[in-house]
Amino acid sequence: MRRLRNSGGLTLAELAARVGGTVEGDSETIIRSVAPVETAGPDQISFIANDKYLKFIATTKAGALILAPAVSCEHVPVLRHGNPYYAFALVGDLLFPDEPLTDPGIAPTAVIHPDAHVKSSARIGPHCHVDRGATIGGNSQLTSSVYIGPDVSVGDDCLLYPGVKVMRDCQIGRRVILHSGVVIGSDGFGFAEHAQGLKKIKQVGWVEIADDVEIGANTTVDRGAIGPTRIGRGTKIDNLVQIAHNVEIGENCIIIAQVGISGSTKIGNGVVLAGQVGLVGHIEVGDGARVGAQSGVSKSIPPGKTMFGCPAREIMTTKRIEAALGYLPDLLKRVRKLEKKSGDDSAD
Repeated sequence: MRRLRNSGGLTLAELAARVGGTVEGDSETIIRSVAPVETAGPDQISFIANDKYLKFIATTKAGALILAPAVSCEHVPVLRHGNPYYAFALVGDLLFPDEPLTDPGIAPTAVIHPDAHVKSSARIGPHCHVDRGATIGGNSQLTSSVYIGPDVSVGDDCLLYPGVKVMRDCQIGRRVILHSGVVIGSDGFGFAEHAQGLKKIKQVGWVEIADDVEIGANTTVDRGAIGPTRIGRGTKIDNLVQIAHNVEIGENCIIIAQVGISGSTKIGNGVVLAGQVGLVGHIEVGDGARVGAQSGVSKSIPPGKTMFGCPAREIMTTKRIEAALGYLPDLLKRVRKLEKKSGDDSAD
């Protein structure tokens, strides 16, 4: 889905009507693009959803700003919306409409197994390989050098960027986006120790990815050792994430770069795992839980908790511990003085 500049642009009134906002100021201002508030020009629109950027309102050259109802602005036309960040996302879609990344049909260099099933509206780009028994849904795009293994199912309206690999038996839902280098269904990491070394445990499961999931570049999702690894509807996963065998991730989760989730861990709905979080295997993270960056999670987390640190604790506990650590050098000095004084008193 290539993003193209909408050279004709849209008026601020048209944008507001389509995103459910209202206009203050010149509603006929033509908007052709988006830009940061600091650098936006007269035909561009920006937004402010974080108070630290409010200082730029007075100096911005933007053609218009997307602001919450309570934010004051007098010299620039404003699109008012209760959720400026969401409105900005909708405006981006309007100004940069999706277009196919691949030509219609099947590229001459693509390899399609005779027993594969490719819907006529699907687009299969150069050097893609669709193996025996695989199914590619309507309007889905395999852009270039994508491998789809035996008996894989890819639903309608999916987008697979160059270099994606989906291994045997895996199931991909509808409207799924897999970015470059994603590997779905590689073997889980399972070995049995014995006298002669390590015996590989055959990974006979698969991966199930529900509708509206997006997975970032070079992320890997291992197949189950027995049964599935699952990713729930609407979940968004960043680049360079490792999801091990038989992990279950719920709906509408956010998993940020370099997270590692060990085998058979269960993640609830609406969970947020910040960058470089690591989770041991066979634990559960409850619905709505949040884990701060670089935390190490070794125990299950109840629903709704916010955790931070290594080991991960409730965030206020970790903050108190971190604050106390700052006093350690002075405390050590005081202890040494007391020990010295105590030694001197004993000598007397």
